[in-house]
Amino acid sequence: MAHPTSDTAIQRPDLGVLVEEYMQEDQALMGFIGTKVMPIMPVAKQTASYPVMPKEVMLKMHTTKRAMRGKYPRSDFEWEEGFYSTSENGWEEAVDDRERKLYGSKFDAEAVAVKRATNIILRGQEKRVADMIFNDSNFTANSITNEWDDATNATPLDDIATGKSSIRSACGILPNVLIIAYSTYLNLKRVDQIIDLIKYTFPGQDINRMSLQQLAQILDVPEVMVGGAVYDSAKKGQDASIADLWSSEYAMLTKISSSMDLTEPCIGRTFLWTEESGGGHIVESYREEEIRGDVIRVRHDTGEALIASRDSDLAIKSNLSTACSYLFENITS
Repeated sequence: MAHPTSDTAIQRPDLGVLVEEYMQEDQALMGFIGTKVMPIMPVAKQTASYPVMPKEVMLKMHTTKRAMRGKYPRSDFEWEEGFYSTSENGWEEAVDDRERKLYGSKFDAEAVAVKRATNIILRGQEKRVADMIFNDSNFTANSITNEWDDATNATPLDDIATGKSSIRSACGILPNVLIIAYSTYLNLKRVDQIIDLIKYTFPGQDINRMSLQQLAQILDVPEVMVGGAVYDSAKKGQDASIADLWSSEYAMLTKISSSMDLTEPCIGRTFLWTEESGGGHIVESYREEEIRGDVIRVRHDTGEALIASRDSDLAIKSNLSTACSYLFENITS
C-alpha cells in the first residue's frame, strides 16, 4: 500500500466504513446510548439558530369554526429561537511500519487503530450527554422515598406513574423512554413489585432473563434505555478504577426525538456539522517519518444541546427539555 505524503492528511473512506460498522454493531455492547437519547441532527452551519415552539402555545384551545364567505382561523404565534454551536473532537492512533509487518497475519493494524480512536471519541461524547441528562442543575431532581435497590420496599411503578403524570401536566405529552444506569437495571429485576407482576404478565418467565422490552411493558413505558458505558477514572500510571458513565443515583423519564423535525418537543439533539463531519465521522491518515509509520485520525464536529429557546443574550426563555422530562434522584442508597 502506498503511504501518504508526510504531514499531508488524506481522507480514508475505506476506513470510514469501519466506523459505521463499529457504531452499528458494537455501541450496544459498549453500553453507549448517547446518540439515542440525543439523536443526530445534520446541520450545514457550525453555529446557528433553530425554531422552537413555545410550550405555552402547544395545547391552546382555538375556535376553528369558519363563517360562510369568511376566512379560516389561523395561527398567530411566533416561533422562538434555540441556538446550537458545535465543536471538533478527534483522536489519532499511530500505526508503526514494523508493528504492521510483525502482526499483519494476526490483525489489521489500521482497522484496530480506527476502532480504538472511534471508541475514545464515542466515550467522550457519551460522558457529555450523561453529564447533561443526569444533572440536577439542568433539571429539577425529584427524590423518591424508597430506593430502587431496596427490593422489598421499592415502588418503581408508582414512582414512574408520578413522573408520567408530571410530564403530561407540564407539556401535554407522555414520555417515550426511561433512562437508567446498568446497576439500576439489575436492581429493578430484583424488586418485589416487578417480580409480582412478572408472574402474571409473563407466566414462567425467568426474572434473570427478562428483556428490556418486557421490563418496559411492566413499567408501562415505551422503551427502557440502559446506559452501560464505563470508563477508567484513575489517573495515568495508577491502577485502573472502573466507574459508570451514567450515575446510579439518577433515572430519567423523558421524550426523545423520533423524527428530523426540529420543532418536535424532545429533550435534546446532537447537532452534527456536516461540512466538518461528513455523514458522521471523518477518517484520515498521514505519514509521520519520525515514528516510521502512519497516523490514523478519526474526528467529528458536534454539539449536544438540550432543547430550549433563548433571548438575545442566550438566557433561557422557554425550556422544552425540562417540560418533557422528569429526573428521579435517590435511586440507589
